[in-house]
Amino acid sequence: MSISRRSLLLGFSALLAGCSSSGVDQRANYAALPNEPYPLKAVPLEKIKPELRRQEVAYATTEKAGTIVVDTPARRLYYVLGNGRAMRYGVGVGRNGYALAGVASIGRKAEWPTWTPTPNMIRRDPGKNLKYAGGLAGGPNNPLGARAIYLYRGGNDTLFRIHGTNQPQSIGLAMSSGCIRMMNHDVIDLYGRVQSGGRVVVLQA
Repeated sequence: MSISRRSLLLGFSALLAGCSSSGVDQRANYAALPNEPYPLKAVPLEKIKPELRRQEVAYATTEKAGTIVVDTPARRLYYVLGNGRAMRYGVGVGRNGYALAGVASIGRKAEWPTWTPTPNMIRRDPGKNLKYAGGLAGGPNNPLGARAIYLYRGGNDTLFRIHGTNQPQSIGLAMSSGCIRMMNHDVIDLYGRVQSGGRVVVLQA
């Protein structure tokens, strides 16, 4: 049976779509997660720009291994691995005027967390948010997604989080209420790497 040149090229393109420049199979990174409390489907990689997908990269920094660096203008988050390397993730960031800057620490972590709108969010959009003032339980429709990493300063909650999202199309954009959004698969990966008390550096323009 012969294989047409067009079929061969299409198959090769599909293979490349699932691999990063380092040869990592990104389809494995974003495969279905059926064992989650709320199972996650595989991420359709053709809808996610290659530069926004999770991958290990060269990264020069004076920060120690284990630090999270959020490069807000670039819409990227780096988890510092050490030895000039980092795990890089595409993120969605806050709209103008809704942003955290500087150094914080990981105050706590939660899986499939409850979402409670802040007082400012309720004031800005009571029609949308007031009904959730008592909290929205974790689940596939929760805006915090599969995991949340809570950022603190001086022992106090800053009300900013690094969290998953059920809107993967928002990754790479500035449209949240100040928090850092990640694809659910990516925030699950980051969540497994970080520890409470870890350092977080948020860079702004």
